[in-house]
Formats: sequence, C-alpha cells, structure tokens
Amino acid sequence: MSMQITEKSGEGLSRVYGVSVPAGELTEKLEARIAEIAPTLNIKGFRPGKVPAAHVRKLYGKSIMSEVIEQTITETTQKLITDNKLRPAGEPDLKPEGDMLEVLDGKADLEYEMSLELIPEFEPVDPATLTLERPIYSATDAEVDETLGEIAKQNRSYETRTGKTVKAKDGDQLTIDFLGKIDGVPFEGGAAEDSQLVLGSGQFIPGFEEQLVGTKPEQQLVVKVNFPDDYQAEALKGKAAEFDVTVKEIKAPVDTPLDDALAERMGIEGLDKLRELIRSNLQQQYSGAARFKLKRSLLDLLDSKHDFPLPPKMVEAEFAAIWQQVEADKERGALPPEDAAKSDEDLRVEYRKIAERRVRLGLVLAEVGRVNNVSVSDQELAEAMRQEAMRYGAQAQQVFEYLRKEPNAQAQLRAPIFEDKVVDLIVAAAQVTDTPISKEELMKDEELPQGYGA
Repeated sequence: MSMQITEKSGEGLSRVYGVSVPAGELTEKLEARIAEIAPTLNIKGFRPGKVPAAHVRKLYGKSIMSEVIEQTITETTQKLITDNKLRPAGEPDLKPEGDMLEVLDGKADLEYEMSLELIPEFEPVDPATLTLERPIYSATDAEVDETLGEIAKQNRSYETRTGKTVKAKDGDQLTIDFLGKIDGVPFEGGAAEDSQLVLGSGQFIPGFEEQLVGTKPEQQLVVKVNFPDDYQAEALKGKAAEFDVTVKEIKAPVDTPLDDALAERMGIEGLDKLRELIRSNLQQQYSGAARFKLKRSLLDLLDSKHDFPLPPKMVEAEFAAIWQQVEADKERGALPPEDAAKSDEDLRVEYRKIAERRVRLGLVLAEVGRVNNVSVSDQELAEAMRQEAMRYGAQAQQVFEYLRKEPNAQAQLRAPIFEDKVVDLIVAAAQVTDTPISKEELMKDEELPQGYGA
C-alpha cells in the first residue's frame, strides 16, 4: 500500500500525522472490488454473472468507493501505528481533509489527519523492591459459636402460648388479620388475613409492631402509624394510616438445639461439618478483607513510586465519568457531607486529582502486566462471562450470548481479571510481612482509597 505520511506535530504525548493515499490506488481497489462482486450480481436485463463492470460502477460505484475509502483509512491507520511502533492511549481521532466528493469520484487523493495520544514511556518499579504488610486474622471459636447461634435463631420454631393471661411479647410470632385505611378509605395492598409477624423483626412499617406488644389472643385494636417519607409506594409516602387489626394467635419462640438434627435440616451431615463450613465461610470473608487492605497499601505504594506525564484525553475522559457521577449524586442529595459543603470549583480540583490518580495507577498496572507477559486466557474470560450471566437468572443464556458477541462488554470483564493477576504477581515478588491485626481493624475502612476504583 503506497501512502505518504507527514508528522505535523509531536509535543509531549500528542502526535498529529497527515496521511495521503493516491487517487489511482483507490481506483485500482475500486476496480478490483467491482471485478470481485460483478459475477455474484443478479440485475434485471443481464444474465446472472454477466453484468458488465461499467454498469456495476454506474449503479454502485460511489457506495463501493465509500467502502474502499473506509477500509483504506483503517488499513493505513494501523500501518502507520505499526510501522512507527506507536502505543496509542486510546482510539485515534481521524479528520478528513480536502473535498471528499472528489475523492469518491476518484478525482482526488484521499487525505486525512490522524491525532492520537501515546502511552507514556516509563520504567515501572521492580516489584521485588516493594515492602508490604499483609493483615492476618483468623476466625475464632467464639465467632463460629455466634454464627451458629444466629442460624439456630433463624431456624427456631414457635409454639402457641397457653394460659389465662397470655400477652404478646417482643420476639413472639403473631397470626393477624389487618385492614389498612388512609382517611377512612382502604388502600391497595393494605389488607391481609392470617399474616404471620414476628414482633421486633422490623417486617412491618415503623411503629406497627410495637403497638402489638401486650395484646391478647382474639383482641381487636386500631394501630396508628405514618408511612416513611422514603416508602417505596409513591402514593403512601409520608401518609398517616390506621390499621384495624385482629390478633388471632400468639406463639412463643422455642430455641432450636445446637445438634446434628439442626445441621441435617439444612442438608448438612452433622454439627461438626456445619461448624467447619461456618469457619470456612468466615475465613473466606476475612481473607477477602485482608486482600482488599493489602491491595489498598499496594496501590498507595505504586502511586507514590511513579511520576510521569499522563495522556490528557485519558484524564479528561476519567474526570468526565467521575464528574457525571458527582452531579448525579448532587441532584439526588446524596453527596457526602464533606463534599456538599464545598464549591464546584474546589470539587473539580479534587476530583481531577482523583482522575489523574486512577489513570496513573491504571497505566502502571498495565505496564507491569505487559513487561511480565500477564494475559487473560479465553477460559478465564469465558468463566467471567458465565458468572456475570448467571446473575440474571432466567435471562442468563441471553446475557451470555450478548457477552459472547460484544467485544466492549468482554473488555469490561477482562480488565478486573487482568488487574487481579498483576496485583498477585507484584505481591508474590514483593517483600511481604504477615501482620496479625484485630477483627475491628480488618473490617473497617473497606472502601478503596480515594482516587481508585469505581
């Protein structure tokens, strides 16, 4: 492919090239394409496969030339990047120059300008020189017992209270009929019969359950409550309501024995196995939190060890995404108090620094992965796609098919896998000291440090 390239500017990480492809070469490609498709055409007035090239050019010349131009731009752009060993930090911007109608008619050379930003050249820190502390915490017998107690509580049974002076207590299970009214008029969804309610469970709206404490079997009463301002049903938000309630039965909780029978009701072969599973689940949770803290420390360390120019457009795109979220949070009154008190100007300064940090860390992790040949296998990607699809229940197969055909969606799933593999690589090479910490220390501040993560 013959093309002429001119470097128009090359300041910092920005490059601008002028590209020119002779009209004669475009015409040759056009003729070759016409010769390729003419035998396949079926046009009225001509025998199949015998349509003259001149007639094809007359009917479809401009649309075919448009395809030729698009393909030529793609090929020349890739060739320019490959021949000059460029590492673009995003898709290049292409701007046609000259009269494109003349180019379509084969009367003018194809000329366009390609602008792009490059990934900065820098030497990533040697992971072996990094020093990290890995927090360590192990599940205790007391925690296993506490969790087992919660499971027993969730599986407790209820027995009908008997006697002359039965009164409902907090924790009792009541069977009730109720009819809710607003301004004396029943409302949709406000009535039920034989509804079971555990007092103190928070199952009903605030104030409802408390008024049933001390009630007796067969007692009728009116419960007066206000629906919360953030109630899910728009028509009921903040409204005062009255419920005609009949208490039909009162049952007291019966503690479930911590024995093999409890485990077997859950499909587990025995109490020892249940304890083992509880300990394993707790440890998995604590190990995840420990990894999170280790990753936080690593990201802070990587950020402090690197200082290089950042591609402006990457930073702008990251900042735009962050600021869009900030404005959405502001619109619904969900900004953190410390941000709500600041001016937009101050917030922009802070969040631009966050965008810069995200871009810098992303480039560092990408470069460490590149020089160490880290990659995401097809099998790893397929498993990530399967897990993502499974989140959609009955539509899992449709989602999986979408992911299988959509490269951008695959890239979003591939990125965190790549990042985790790079983090694992760095941690494996670094000097890591295991440091025991308390559960409180392990579980607090679980968010990633400011300036990283979605």
